[in-house]
Amino acid sequence: MSITVRNLTKVYGAQKAINDLSFEVKTGEILGFLGPNGAGKSTTMKIITCYIPPTAGTVEIDGLNIFDHSLEVRRKIGYLPEMNPLYLDMNVLDYLEYSARLHGVGRELIGPRIKEMVGVCGLGTVRHKDIGELSKGFRQRVGLAQALLHEPEVLILDEPTSGLDPNQIVEIRNLIKQLGRAKTFVLSTHILSEVQATCDRVLIINEGTIVADGTPSQLQQDFRGAETITLELRTGATNPLEEVAPKLSALPSVAGVELSSNADSVSRFVLSVEKGSDIREDVFRLAVAEGWVLLEMTRSSTSLEEVFHKLTMS
Repeated sequence: MSITVRNLTKVYGAQKAINDLSFEVKTGEILGFLGPNGAGKSTTMKIITCYIPPTAGTVEIDGLNIFDHSLEVRRKIGYLPEMNPLYLDMNVLDYLEYSARLHGVGRELIGPRIKEMVGVCGLGTVRHKDIGELSKGFRQRVGLAQALLHEPEVLILDEPTSGLDPNQIVEIRNLIKQLGRAKTFVLSTHILSEVQATCDRVLIINEGTIVADGTPSQLQQDFRGAETITLELRTGATNPLEEVAPKLSALPSVAGVELSSNADSVSRFVLSVEKGSDIREDVFRLAVAEGWVLLEMTRSSTSLEEVFHKLTMS
């Protein structure tokens, strides 16, 4: 089920929270929706889920726009807001039953759906506890379970792993990847490693405007700068800076060579390489020809964090 956002604008007084946003999310796609605080991510998600109206533009879910078919759109969406709206004094099972009724799940289906979500979200050990007794991780799972209860085809998750420990983040990540095979996801997060591991596509907004759209690897390729190759060599050279560095400098596409350390007969070099060049094979062949022992070779390229930083720094 697709999401189509057309010319979306939201104005609060004199402040434009989002400005003429347009994008699509295809069926079965997991979209990482990124941006710094105040960029307009949560505002966009609230408009998609019919929580607030836009100032201009529209959103369509499976061809249904949010103005003329608001109730139908809400039935198709599961939403986990950034501030997980849980009733802390309610038992987990009671809360899920209450949520199922709010979502309009048929009476005969409520029990089976709750049982399924308890299993899917790993709530079996805490299902009889009050929500107020649960850890942050289990509360997030409860929030995710309520978003899934009515079998929505679209899931909008705003910071679903916020405040979780590394083990819990991995569990939620695996759950999203599993569910993403059959559903359409829009996932907002500040944890860029999560995006790299989970999302099919990344959309970055800054000051209410889209500044990048593509797969994580495409964005890294598009915004890639000079690369570096780090080498550890055992060369037997008395003076590696004079005997080894010039030979490395002579390799194609090498813009500079720095000797970062030299101890115990092991020299560590950092090679600056022109954008888009991969000289690892050339380095290997040179080492073989010169009789050097190649202990380590690491290629560093532009990370998603660096792309994000370049695009969102004012």
